[in-house]
Amino acid sequence: MRRRVAENLTAYGFLSAALVCFAVFSWYPLARGVALGFQQVDFVNAPAWVGWENFERLFADPLFATAWRNTALFTALALVFGFAVPFLLAVVLNELRHFTAYFRLVVYLPVMLPPVVAALVWKWMYDPGPGLLNTALRGLGLAGLPWLDSADTSMLSLVVVATWANLGTATLIYLAALQGIPGELYEAAELDGAGVLRRLWHVTVPQTRFVLLVLLLLQVVATMQVFTEPYVMTSGGPDDSTVTVLLLLYRYAFYYNDFGTASALSLLLLLVLGAFTALYLRVTRKAEA
Repeated sequence: MRRRVAENLTAYGFLSAALVCFAVFSWYPLARGVALGFQQVDFVNAPAWVGWENFERLFADPLFATAWRNTALFTALALVFGFAVPFLLAVVLNELRHFTAYFRLVVYLPVMLPPVVAALVWKWMYDPGPGLLNTALRGLGLAGLPWLDSADTSMLSLVVVATWANLGTATLIYLAALQGIPGELYEAAELDGAGVLRRLWHVTVPQTRFVLLVLLLLQVVATMQVFTEPYVMTSGGPDDSTVTVLLLLYRYAFYYNDFGTASALSLLLLLVLGAFTALYLRVTRKAEA
C-alpha cells in the first residue's frame, strides 16, 4: 500500500511539472492574448479596456480583407503544390532500389536550412538582374520574369519557396507510410491486371489515407500562418499582393505599436483555424463511419 502511494505521488509530481510548463508557456499567453484583444495596449502606458473597438478598427481597415484574401490564395496554391508533390515524390523514392539514403538526404536538406536563410537565397535567385532564374532564362534565349516585382507572379513565387522549404518533412512522412503497406496487396493488384495508376489509386491512397488526412489538416493550419516568406522577400508588396494575415498582425504590433488590435487579429485567426479544424474532423469522421 505504501509503495503504491509512493508511485502515485511520483506520477502526480511528473504530471504537475508538465501542467506547470503548459500553464506558463501555453495557457497563460493564450489567455493573455485574448484579454489584450479587448484592450488598448502599447506597453508604455497602462492598458485600457476598449471592448470591441480593436475589432471595429480591423474591419474598417481595407488591408484586412486583402490580407485574408491573400492568405486564402497562398493556402490554396500551397495545397496544390505542397500536398501533391511530396506524395508523388515519396512514391518515386519508395520505388527506388539504389542510392535511397542519398536521395532521402537530398530531399530533406532544405528543411535543415533556417527559413530566413532559405528565403534570402530564393530572393537572390528571383532577382530580375543577376538572379539565377532570369540568368538561366536569358541563357536559353527567353525573357526574364518579374518574379517578385509583379502582382501577377509574386504570390506564386512565394508558394514555390514555401513548398521547396517544407518538402522534405512531408515526403519522409509519406515515405514511412508507404513502406508500411504490405507487398502482398500490390502483388494481388498486379495479378488482377492493375497498372501503375490503378495500384496507386486503389492500394496506395486507401492504405495511406489516415496520414494524408492528418497532413492535409496540418498543412492548412501551417500555411494560414505564413509570415517568413512575405516578410523577408516582398514586405507585402508589390501593391499589397502578398500582405498576409500574420504580416498585417506584425505591422499593427511593431509598426503602429498597437498590440491590442494585433491581438484582436490573432484571436480572429485562432477562431477561423479552430472552426476549420472542428469542421474538418467532423466531416472526416462522418466519412469514415
